Amino acid sequence: MQKILLLMAGLPLCIFSATAQQQSPPSQRANTRFEQLGPVLPTPNTFRTAAGAPGRDYFQNRADYDIKATLDDVTQKITASEVITYHNKSTDALPYLWLQLDQNLFKPDAIGNTARTSSINTSRATSIRQIDPSASLTGKDYGYKITAVRDQAGKPLTYTINQTMMRVDLPAPIKPGGSYSFSIDWNFNIVDAKQTGARSGYEYFPKDGNYIYEIAQWFPRLCVYNDVTGWQNKQFLGQGEFALIFGNYKLTLTAPSDHIVGATGELQNPTQVLSATQLKRWNDAKNRGDKRGDNPVQIVTQAEAEAAEKAKASDVKRTKTWVYKADNVRDFAFASSRKFIWDAMQPNVEGKRVWAMSLYPKEANPLWGQYSTRLIAHTLHAYSRRTIAYPYPVAYSVHGPVGGMEYPMMSFNGARPEADGTYSVGTKNFLISVVIHEVGHNFFPMIVNSDERQWSWMDEGLNSFLEGLACLEWDANFPAHGIDPQYIVPYMQLDSTQQVPIMSSSDNILAGTFGPNAYTKPATGLNILRETVMGRELFDYAFKEYARRWAFKSPEPADFFRTMEDASGVDLDWFWKGWFYGVQPVDQTLTNVSWNQASSQNPDITKSEARAAAQQKLNTISRQRDALSKDQTVVAQDSSMRDFYNQYDPYAVTAEDRKKYQDYLASLTQEERLLAEAGTNFYTLSLQNKGGMPMPVIVRMEFEDGTDSVARFPAEIWRFNDASIKKVIATTKKVKQWTLDPFYEIADINTEDNSFPRVAQPSRFQLFKQQNRATGIPNPMQQQRQQAPARQGTGQN
Repeated sequence: MQKILLLMAGLPLCIFSATAQQQSPPSQRANTRFEQLGPVLPTPNTFRTAAGAPGRDYFQNRADYDIKATLDDVTQKITASEVITYHNKSTDALPYLWLQLDQNLFKPDAIGNTARTSSINTSRATSIRQIDPSASLTGKDYGYKITAVRDQAGKPLTYTINQTMMRVDLPAPIKPGGSYSFSIDWNFNIVDAKQTGARSGYEYFPKDGNYIYEIAQWFPRLCVYNDVTGWQNKQFLGQGEFALIFGNYKLTLTAPSDHIVGATGELQNPTQVLSATQLKRWNDAKNRGDKRGDNPVQIVTQAEAEAAEKAKASDVKRTKTWVYKADNVRDFAFASSRKFIWDAMQPNVEGKRVWAMSLYPKEANPLWGQYSTRLIAHTLHAYSRRTIAYPYPVAYSVHGPVGGMEYPMMSFNGARPEADGTYSVGTKNFLISVVIHEVGHNFFPMIVNSDERQWSWMDEGLNSFLEGLACLEWDANFPAHGIDPQYIVPYMQLDSTQQVPIMSSSDNILAGTFGPNAYTKPATGLNILRETVMGRELFDYAFKEYARRWAFKSPEPADFFRTMEDASGVDLDWFWKGWFYGVQPVDQTLTNVSWNQASSQNPDITKSEARAAAQQKLNTISRQRDALSKDQTVVAQDSSMRDFYNQYDPYAVTAEDRKKYQDYLASLTQEERLLAEAGTNFYTLSLQNKGGMPMPVIVRMEFEDGTDSVARFPAEIWRFNDASIKKVIATTKKVKQWTLDPFYEIADINTEDNSFPRVAQPSRFQLFKQQNRATGIPNPMQQQRQQAPARQGTGQN
């Protein structure tokens, strides 16, 4: 195509010179963004393959628990004993076992409290909690009291407590393939969840004098021993969550006789703890929930819960014992209260009936009765389609003091209406998102068992991504900001000193940025991969393959990265580098657009265009004013002053011009001839990557005829020069406006320089000082109720 010329400032240039990639000389290039992660990732081995799958020697140890516990509703205390059977599936002999003691976090001298920073601001009032973050724990007798650790024969075992960890020394190492059983007796005072900000605990209701207990992280439980870290016995500092192993559980819980108890697993003795009426409702709820309009059945109604509140069994001798069993789970939690309303249904999820159940007090209605259990069912359907079929028999949503926390088959969720039963749209949307999010955690990390203590993003980020998709499947207008790229921009705009990479240990994520770092940035990144980089089909297949490979196993970050590439055939190392290992933002700029046209070299066209251009240049203001007196010039009045050139027309087409044109056409290929005669417009876009993070280039063209079109170029367009590039776009229509990232796909932190020509952005000012929103302002539901009598009086509805 070198015979086709471009008109650029009147100079002919080869089209290849305009489209050539701007590649820096090798000696000057320092662009490694598109090199492979290579040594950054652990070397593949027989435990974990280069494809991101478990290897032939992959192993994971197990622990089975038989727990007997008593809940004291008078003193808010749990007394319990457990028999643990540990199964060593590794190739190593283990001379000791490490267990987690999470409740020790609530001792004032725990490392999670003493390691917190604090300061005094002399310019304003300072609370004691700002000075001492553990002030709420002072004078509280929280933490474990381990009363016995014994072997199967009842002989004491030596143990050492180190803050939130306990090492149990064994009489002899557990050999590979061997098992060992031992018992622990303990008790602890349940924390006030709201006062301590804990992930579990109790809430007291002074109006009726009752409690809701949401109990988790409550028993000594085995740490992980694996091929990556050996023992994962990092201290519990409060931010990073848990690394756990799978096992079978049995809980025998004695609680006040009027309490309703929900727990991880299946209830084993319903006929002993439920009334005949409750059992009938239980059976009525079975096989219910397949139709859109199906509502859950109330096993315990609000009226019955209110009656229990008033006639509470204050005599601690009046108890019931509930038995729950759960197989192949990584943890165990339960909830107990006489305040609980209990509703349930049993939808068919991927060919299997699953109990969707909610427990909540009257204070949660009407919001919870309408939405919670339906949301559970929706979540199970939505997540199962994108990962694996939900394997467990039940999923709970429980309302109490904890805003949002997850355990196998059991989630604790917030969102409480106002006392009058009204609620804001924010409260409603929070309920929808938190139930979907916490129930969704059954998949990540309760089934795909990542190490939350080390990598928060592997459960929170992946789960937040699926939460966003499920929320949009619930309501197309739902504000799923957690996966929308434009809403991560404020975080990405922070100075690099105010961020750490996603690939940071959970406890090392900077204060105040845990949400965007562990939840929304990884979730947004996955959405960018799905929508912009990979496409939905490739992404969805690879993501589902990751869930399938690692279900009931324990993946590491490299396993996720490698699986996503292995199953899709897309090289994503540049993305993992920039989005997960780096903190540089996306900031693309369209600095200039030059317009060129291919010359057809048809003299009837080229000379006509040249004549028009020359005439336009001659149309100066002076010549316009002199036009009336042009007949007064010497040449006009004296013909002897005229010669050949006064009659010569340089823009007239000659026979020689036409012959040259025909010879030119004869020398072209068919493709070159079509391009020459099409009148194609060639636009050269000058682009800069000011932020550093490479991303695909998406550009919208608005044409003079009112139509538009979008061109997309992969991120690899930056591979030779990650700072500035040029790109030629050919179109038969003339473009009047260019816009980068028109659909806000790539989290560009500055969109004001994404247009060419520049589009002025209005700077708005506020005429009147906005008043602070005072507490007590009615929500829209309350406002409508207040206005209803007035409307009724005027005959309006």
